[in-house]
Amino acid sequence: MPAHLNSRFRVNACLHAASNTAATLLFPRRCPVCDEPVRPWNALICKECAPKLTCIRPPYCFKCGKHIGDSGKEYCDDCAAHPHLFDSGRALFSYRSVSASIARFKYQGRREYAAYYASCIQRQLGDFIRSCRADALVPVPLHKSRYKKRGYNQAQALAEELSARTGIPMRADLIERAEKTAPMKDLSAAERQNNLKKAFKILRNDVELGIIIIIDDIYTTGSTIDAMSRELRKAGVERIYFITLAIGRGI
Repeated sequence: MPAHLNSRFRVNACLHAASNTAATLLFPRRCPVCDEPVRPWNALICKECAPKLTCIRPPYCFKCGKHIGDSGKEYCDDCAAHPHLFDSGRALFSYRSVSASIARFKYQGRREYAAYYASCIQRQLGDFIRSCRADALVPVPLHKSRYKKRGYNQAQALAEELSARTGIPMRADLIERAEKTAPMKDLSAAERQNNLKKAFKILRNDVELGIIIIIDDIYTTGSTIDAMSRELRKAGVERIYFITLAIGRGI
């Protein structure tokens, strides 16, 4: 990275940290696990709560990053049976350990959790991020009606925090959710794919990014990442990776 850009990102990171500290003094940060004010006040999570979140451990699926029990296998059953349009990705936590936290993050206004999540991603997945050599972090967009209801996009909040920590630009201006799709959590793999047809639309004619990392909260079957990847590849993006907070059991 050029020296002037590296310096700029360090300044931005310092300003970001100062802003978070000021906000915490006025509005005490809540713990992503117990949802009580964090102890001590300037921490991102209560010390006793941190062990309750389970990180994904190797061996990983080479494609989606899901834990696989057999170290001799390269792919999980989902990825072996269903080719994907992205290059590869990783998830931070097992879904079961973090599902309640993510639900509050998405639906109950706990945007502040993003700072802790991003710190864990930087610590646990930093090597993966550096190996991608990404030009940008691209959050999965929300449809405007859901954005209006929630007040923010949880994937963008996470991407913003991760951008401040890594220096990789966050780009939320490349792609939009053009169709309001049905909630994915209760759909089968086939229903998810059908649900996402024409869901995304590229916003720019001059994307000019060779490598990106898509940021989202949960990976289950990969349908959302695939649908975005299809449109981004049409726009000229050559390599597409993803990072999610959690990974589910798939199909």
